[in-house]
Amino acid sequence: MRDVSEDRTVTTADPADGEEPTRPGRPARRALGALGGLLATAAALAVAELAAVPVRPEAAPLDAVGTTAIDAAPAPVKEFAVRTFGESDKLALQVGMVAVLALCATGVGMLAVGRPVAAAGAVLVVGAAGAAVAASGRDGAPPDALPSAVGALAAAAVLWVLAARLAGRRPLRKPPRDAGWGSPMDRRGFALTAGAALVGTGAAATLGRRLNSAGDAAAAASRAGVTLPAPVSRAAPVPRGADLGLAGVPPFTTPNSAFYRVDTVLRVPRVDARDWRLRLHGKGVARPVTLGFDELLSRGLIERDTTLTCVSNEVGGPYVGNARWLGVPLAPLLREAGVRPPSKGGPADQLVARSEDGMTLGAPVEDVLDGRDAMLAVGMNGEPLPFAHGFPVRMLVPGLFGYVSACKWLRELELASFDDFDAYWVERDWAREAPVLTQSRIDTPRPLADVAAGPTAVAGVAWAQRRGITRVEVRVDDGPWRRARLAAEDSKDTWRQWVWTWDAAPGSHRLEVRATDGTGETQTADRSGTVPGGATGRHSVVVNVA
Repeated sequence: MRDVSEDRTVTTADPADGEEPTRPGRPARRALGALGGLLATAAALAVAELAAVPVRPEAAPLDAVGTTAIDAAPAPVKEFAVRTFGESDKLALQVGMVAVLALCATGVGMLAVGRPVAAAGAVLVVGAAGAAVAASGRDGAPPDALPSAVGALAAAAVLWVLAARLAGRRPLRKPPRDAGWGSPMDRRGFALTAGAALVGTGAAATLGRRLNSAGDAAAAASRAGVTLPAPVSRAAPVPRGADLGLAGVPPFTTPNSAFYRVDTVLRVPRVDARDWRLRLHGKGVARPVTLGFDELLSRGLIERDTTLTCVSNEVGGPYVGNARWLGVPLAPLLREAGVRPPSKGGPADQLVARSEDGMTLGAPVEDVLDGRDAMLAVGMNGEPLPFAHGFPVRMLVPGLFGYVSACKWLRELELASFDDFDAYWVERDWAREAPVLTQSRIDTPRPLADVAAGPTAVAGVAWAQRRGITRVEVRVDDGPWRRARLAAEDSKDTWRQWVWTWDAAPGSHRLEVRATDGTGETQTADRSGTVPGGATGRHSVVVNVA
């Protein structure tokens, strides 16, 4: 009788050296393939970060593609992002990009198990697209394509080797048509290759980040070494009573750390003041000017309290702040270069400001030269500009929304015509001339707050730069308007606090506010969105009185 035990096949989950590798099922291979795709993508990003060192940090794929995505997004999408995520909108974009990239990476990794050539080709195509985007994007140049291209090659190489290990073959051997699913797997080779890829990725990422941040350290040192000269024209002392000191109402002067930031950069430019240059040229400029930072500081500085407002600020929104700015008056610099306003025969009606990140803003020349305190700001609340707010130099024109007037990281001023050139936001359907609108906001009580019955402070801020605020009124449940008490006025270019004491009765109530500016115009009740020239309407909150 034959011993059938000798006919049984013995398999091992982890064969020793020299034994036949095992043949895991498709789910296991798919999972390992997906892991390989993620490792290849991480390697691509790390190598690209390193390859960006000889080019510029902004050429790294996530930055370049992210900036292009911001530029290509329609205005409603931008407004949704600002409204939904606030100042974290750029972080939300980056997280979304990484999530999409990870999803695609897992798919390509699984494809590589059975079709390594197609997977590697897909990686190279995506890398080529990223390179094209980087080279043609905002402020892009041909060298900006290098990081994406090198990163794609690295990803394709890592993916190819890992796929070969999953198929139990040597990486340089041409795969058969059915490579992957039916062939044995080299577990040990896959693990060693994945570990090597992980170590290499970490090293490349660390080195790339360190080298790319070397310029940041130099810029930080240059900012730390700046001593701002005393202004030749100081701001008047803030009058007693300009800050009512009410809980829930922002202070008259917004601290730098709390000042709103709305821009389109994923990586805040860090410019070394020692290398900074400003170029002034264009239509009607008889004497073009180039200034270094020290030359700018030597021109004599003015100090002014000015409220800035973002056009993306919805009714009652947070994108408004007041600071004490220090800077060089802009009008005298333009006049020295021979610039005249259109009303006096000047050929240019638009002053185009260009930023270090390639952003363009266009302010009306007539407004810049009409006597307001337009400046090239170098200081904010007693210190050099923070990097996030434009160090070393930004432009400010009181009374205009920031998207046409408050260019951060300024590097160039060009006199041009509105008919010949559309600045960044105007290309995207925003108004080309953007005076700040009359607005007011209830800061306390907060929406849906529980309020005790009896005397209750209803308070907030109102602003109408260049016109000032002369009256603020509040009403309850569409009742009669009641005049609020205004804080002392600092200037027509700053916001104004207000307060009204309400004898709160039990129940749910709607509080509404409106302001009247120095021209006698009262804030409209008509609601409109932020596009094209700023939101209109009156702010209201609903509260519950116990």
